[in-house]
Amino acid sequence: MRVTKPHKHNSYFEIIFLSKGSGYHYIDSQRYEVVPQSVFFVRKEQIHYWELASEPEGYVVIIKKKLIDQSIDKEIKSLLYQLSKTAILHLKQTDSINKLFEIFIDEDTLEGSSSKVLVEGLLKALLAKILKEGKNPHTNSRIIEKGLCHNFREMLSYEKTIKNSVAYYAEKLNTSPQNLNLACKKEMDTSASTILSEFIINEAKRLLIYTDNTVAEIAFILSFNDPSHFNKYFKRFTGITPQYYRLNSL
Repeated sequence: MRVTKPHKHNSYFEIIFLSKGSGYHYIDSQRYEVVPQSVFFVRKEQIHYWELASEPEGYVVIIKKKLIDQSIDKEIKSLLYQLSKTAILHLKQTDSINKLFEIFIDEDTLEGSSSKVLVEGLLKALLAKILKEGKNPHTNSRIIEKGLCHNFREMLSYEKTIKNSVAYYAEKLNTSPQNLNLACKKEMDTSASTILSEFIINEAKRLLIYTDNTVAEIAFILSFNDPSHFNKYFKRFTGITPQYYRLNSL
């Protein structure tokens, strides 16, 4: 379709790579010109629509929240946050990016745990390559304002170890927990504690799989004073205990 009505995608992040096409793409009332070898990024809370003057060619990647929540690869989250800062990048070189998309299509019908690992590996390679080859055509203009909640999520994505304290991160961001929570409600329609819990659970999974630390030691690393509290916290979000997760993930 060359023309679409304004709409948004409530449960996924969208990446659109266009090798051909002309016209305009509107994201949150900002107009962007469609030119070959460009990539658009649409966050789930953004409203967008198309007014294309010619038939486009390219690829669309839909990254669902469930995939990101279940992934324990911190680098994928970091790359996504970096790319979500802008709406468009122009690519300098696209041969390898096209090949990665082709491999994605070839592997799309596979199922099972090995396929999940492969998809995550391909996704990380694709995101990293786009980031490397991308040039922002609007470097001198403010395309998407980085809000407090976005900064919070970005900080979490770079933390070596996540701490179970909204107040701790609010202080690092020079604000109060109340202001941080209000910002997350406004920008992401969720609370700061919910965002933090997603990162804590993923960090806990990494520590359970890739370290020999005991569950009690992991609880301490993640700022839980009582290991039983950590066990209950982990089970509330995953449905299983940390020890069960470790034994069934090795």
